[in-house]
Amino acid sequence: MHIAPRFATFLVFLFAASLANADPAFDRWLAAQWPAAQAMGISRATFERETKGLEPDYSLPDLAIPGQPKKPDAQAEFVQTPAAYVSEKAIANYAARGRKLAAQYRAELAAIEKRFGVPGPILLAIWARETSFGGAKLNYDALRVVATQAYVGRRKDEFLPEFLAALKILDDGHVTRAQMKSSWAGAMGLTQFMPTGYLTYGVDLDGDGTANIWTSVPEALAATASLLKEKGWQGGRRWAYEIAVPTGFDCTQAEPDASLPIGEWLKRGIKVADGRRIPPAAMKDPASIIMPAGPFGPAFLTPANYFVLKSYNFADLYVLYVGHLADRIEDDRPFAQPWRDIALVKTRDLEFMQKVLTRDGFYADKIDGKAGMKTRSALGAYQKANGLPLDCWPDAQVLEHMKRGG
Repeated sequence: MHIAPRFATFLVFLFAASLANADPAFDRWLAAQWPAAQAMGISRATFERETKGLEPDYSLPDLAIPGQPKKPDAQAEFVQTPAAYVSEKAIANYAARGRKLAAQYRAELAAIEKRFGVPGPILLAIWARETSFGGAKLNYDALRVVATQAYVGRRKDEFLPEFLAALKILDDGHVTRAQMKSSWAGAMGLTQFMPTGYLTYGVDLDGDGTANIWTSVPEALAATASLLKEKGWQGGRRWAYEIAVPTGFDCTQAEPDASLPIGEWLKRGIKVADGRRIPPAAMKDPASIIMPAGPFGPAFLTPANYFVLKSYNFADLYVLYVGHLADRIEDDRPFAQPWRDIALVKTRDLEFMQKVLTRDGFYADKIDGKAGMKTRSALGAYQKANGLPLDCWPDAQVLEHMKRGG
């Protein structure tokens, strides 16, 4: 039976609305959260006010609604290349804006760095990447988002503390419900904190009793600095150094577990490519090498602060974006090695590669269709074992070899 697209869309909307408007099970679930809320010191008045009329939002991704088929994960058809992610046009634009903001907030950034050890350009770069310096529209009701995810999300146990923390934020009067907007994932404010993160890392700089991550740039950036310090940020150390690897470098060493002191890497022929000086005090610091585009782009020596940034967002391309943008805000120095064109690999093909690598004992991480450092190192091991050219990169030659059964 053929149903007109508009009518079908209307039926989906009507079904979602009927779920939300008649969900006594959700009301019972809400009521069952009162003891935990009370234990956190949340008042009964706040609990009743904020949960009255609260409805789940079944349009959110990552839900597991009982009796409904699992929604497929949103996934790009092709693996995104580093050159596309770290777009020079976007970086240049954000860097120019970041330099103006660095001048505008010079005193506040200096005070934050003195207190937490995190330099201003890093904080500004995170602000740019998270919400486009506050320009991104956050239209979701944060409480509704985290309540829905705690009720029928695939990661319920992770979101229940977020729901309770959101109630605590409202009970403490840090923000009104109307102001407590978030992304579809529940992250709030200029630099995107989950409710538990806000309660843990929020910083009240002006003494008004509230850590205002929603409209106060200094307090949002201070919260980010607080988190990074707690995760181990080392003051006076860089996030990474762009490097040149020697001819014949074994690309399977370009992964997090292959860590050596910086000085030892230099003895093995690694050279700093962008003219930056490594201070003598940093020579004993452990670091790994990453090659985000394999042989088709820059390589980096990544000390501890690189991995601290991964605590904000685990994706290596996110860290590369933030770190490079911070450098550009500071001195506008582009990559020494340009990105070269790369043939795109389909996500489903990379998932197939990861399954083969797992089967053959080269890979023991998740099957996610992403060309992360561990996947690329495993590809290199596969290439070595099968006599293929070694570049640790998922290309058509490796894919075809795997499809033929190795």
